[in-house]
Amino acid sequence: MVKPKDMHNAEDNQIDEKIPENCIGFRLDKALATMFGQYSRSAIQQWIKDGLVTLDGQAAGQKTKVKEGQSVVINVPEPVATDSEAQDIPLDLVYQDEDILVINKPAGLVVHPGTGNRDGTLLNALLHFDDSLAVLPRAGIVHRIDKETTGLLVIARNDRAVKHLVEAIQQKQVRREYLAVISSQIVAGGTIDAPIGRHSRDRVKMAVSNRGKTAVTHFRVEEKFRAHTLVRVILETGRTHQIRVHMSWQGHPIIGDPVYGKRLTVPPSSSEILINTLRNFKRQALHAETLALHHPVSGELLSWTVPMPSDMQKLVDVLRQDTKDHAHA
Repeated sequence: MVKPKDMHNAEDNQIDEKIPENCIGFRLDKALATMFGQYSRSAIQQWIKDGLVTLDGQAAGQKTKVKEGQSVVINVPEPVATDSEAQDIPLDLVYQDEDILVINKPAGLVVHPGTGNRDGTLLNALLHFDDSLAVLPRAGIVHRIDKETTGLLVIARNDRAVKHLVEAIQQKQVRREYLAVISSQIVAGGTIDAPIGRHSRDRVKMAVSNRGKTAVTHFRVEEKFRAHTLVRVILETGRTHQIRVHMSWQGHPIIGDPVYGKRLTVPPSSSEILINTLRNFKRQALHAETLALHHPVSGELLSWTVPMPSDMQKLVDVLRQDTKDHAHA
């Protein structure tokens, strides 16, 4: 693979290279993606469409078959900086190096600006932490968790890391494990394989739908309570609201979920402490506990785990005490 320091003209962002033997017969877009692994294939395809790529001095289509020794020139466009504002918002950094950051996101922090959340997001915080992220798509954010969900997120710090992590997520090579407290008691885990798409009537919500995209969720029991269960959830895919939608669809909504939840589940003879704890838990009891991936540069397998936040831990502790109190009732 051609290394970045070897391929750029010193005066500009022009790449001038020869097609190597290992790319003979490839489509132009595939050959360039193979030669210049720090760029995504979709970006290369766009550059070809925009006329920024020539083959032996002539414009060529992305499906053009290449030959060894042909001269390829790419005029790489300057990165476009995000127009979002850098804001001094504290970050709980679990890991950092020159290629990636791993963040433990608190409840209430939106990951990316959108309707109703133009600032005060994780993206704004990242731009304050490292202003070089401004030239990356979404400031290096390659996956998201919901505003009220807590836990681990990986952030890319350069183009190469963005490309690697996006592809790793698409190829299901990033392991994401969550803890959730559900409003039902189950005795065994399982797998939910049901497509998810936009709700047919409420466009803010997602729903299981035959018109949706493939979604697969694995779950297993961690601890059983009188009327609730702590489950470990492992994502195979990453659809919007996937865990919340799937668990609710199975009749196991997450405690506190304001969108996909149901009426409060209170076991008989509950203490005031338990009743108040359940009533006052106003967000989904969902935590991204474990994240494992191969480092985008070294290839080393890395893994991180963060404990549940204090409000969710208190919820589990109260449910555990209630179960213990009624063990011999």
